[in-house]
This record gives sequence, C-alpha cells and structure tokens, in this order.
Amino acid sequence: MTNEKETALGRRQFLELAAGAAVLPATKQEFYSGAETVTLGKTGIRTSRLCFGTGVKAGGGKSSLDRLGHDGVIALLRHAYEKGIRCFDMAHSYGTHKYIAEALKDYPRDSYTIITKVGCRKDTPIEQRVNDFLKELKTDYIDVMQMHYVNQAEWPQNLAPVMEGLEKCKQAGKIRAHGLSMHMRPALEVAATTEWAEVCHVRLNPFKVLMDGPVPDNVDLCRKLKARGAGVIAMKILGEGWLSQYPEKIDQSVAFTLTSGVVDVMAVGFLDVKEVDDMMDRIARVAKPVIKKG
Repeated sequence: MTNEKETALGRRQFLELAAGAAVLPATKQEFYSGAETVTLGKTGIRTSRLCFGTGVKAGGGKSSLDRLGHDGVIALLRHAYEKGIRCFDMAHSYGTHKYIAEALKDYPRDSYTIITKVGCRKDTPIEQRVNDFLKELKTDYIDVMQMHYVNQAEWPQNLAPVMEGLEKCKQAGKIRAHGLSMHMRPALEVAATTEWAEVCHVRLNPFKVLMDGPVPDNVDLCRKLKARGAGVIAMKILGEGWLSQYPEKIDQSVAFTLTSGVVDVMAVGFLDVKEVDDMMDRIARVAKPVIKKG
C-alpha cells in the first residue's frame, strides 16, 4: 500500500530513497565551507562552494520565493551573501532576475557570481535575449549563461544557432562562460566530451532521487566533465526537497556531493534564513565523512 509521498515521488524512487545512499571513496579534503572559494573548471571564474538556487518550485516566471514578498526575498538573498554565499543561480523562467538585481546592487559586482539560464526558443535571437537579461539584472556582464533544461543527446546539432550566439556574446564580453543544465543522462553523456559546455548543471545525490541511471555512472560522467576542464554544478542535492524530510539523509547527500571529487559548486534552494544557516553548518561538519547505509 502506497502513501502520499510515495505516490508523488514514484514507487521506484521512493524505494531507492528508503534503501540508503550510494557510497563512493572520499576525497582527501577534510574540511569544507559553503563560503570557501572554488574555481569553475578552467573558466577562471572563482566563486563560493555553495550556490543559492532561486528555482525553488519554479516555472512560468514564478517561484516559491515569490511567497516571501519582495522585501522577504531581498532580505534572504542579502543574508546569504553576508554568510559568504557568493554564487547565485537563476533562470528566465524562474522570474528571479529582479530580485538578484535589487538584493546585490550595493555589493561590488566582482564579489559575486551570476549564473542564469535561457530556454532555447527560436522566436528571439539569443544575442537579444542576453541583452535583455543584462538589463533585467542591471549588470554589464553575466558570469555563466546556460541553455536551460537540455535533455536530448542531439543538442549540439539541434541547438547549434544558440551555441553560436552565446559564443559571440562571450567574445563580446557580455558573458564569461557558457554551458547547459541537464536533467537526463543522454545530454550529460554528450556534454562529457563536448568542449563548448564550459559550465554544466548536473543532477546528483546518493539516493538517485529525480535522477536516471545508476549513481556511479552519473558520477563517472561528471568525472569526465571535470577531466576535460568543465565546471560542474551539482543540483538536486536534496531531491527537490524530498530529502529535507530526513535530516540524516541530508547529511549523507551533502557529504556524498562534497567528497565525490567531481563537483565544484553545490546549488541548493532556500526559503528561509534558517535554511541557509543550517546548510552552511552541515557543510562545515563534513570532515572525514563516512556515509552509511539506511
């Protein structure tokens, strides 16, 4: 007999979550901080280990952040900055550009990293969309611009005009690096050997929640990304909130991601200052981690 959580998540993934985490050898680093400075592959972009993901239950120009009201969102983003989070991830479909522009306007532009994503529409040239984003974000450049929600293996062929446009924007100094966010393994398998993908969002957690394919296989693909110099941003660390119901599993997922050796930055969504503080504390506790079953 299934319960409501099991039905929403899917029987197979619910059982995988209950079964326990995958275990990988830990890296040599013994201390981590959400505020520590890391480099996104060979892009030269240096930012914080922890990234504030603004796409919490987002789509259609809205996200769960909207429920906090304008002042609440601004206060939350500024709290994250003051705690040392200097990486902010958004997308046009999240409707969060306006919040980032307002929250970070008083901080030095070179002290934080802006990552945003664009749906690959054909009705508007990508160069124009980048210009629109620059206006919305009130900035002269975007650190990382990604093609959003790319899932098919044929993306280098199908999205060639978008890729060419983003490269032109990079050459013009409007963006510093380009890449893509992926929710399916076929796209990831191709990205692992495609130099154009300079910074990649990949789904990663030890419970295979909202992931396809075995966890070790996904880790191996991320390792290939790293080996060729791509920056790797892990998303779905908490399985879009499903792991948040299990404190021990949160710790396991954080430890797994940090010690996998294949991730530069962890993107996590927050709706409260306590959530920011809790994640920073959890990351700081990951020292010589041992990830256990169950």
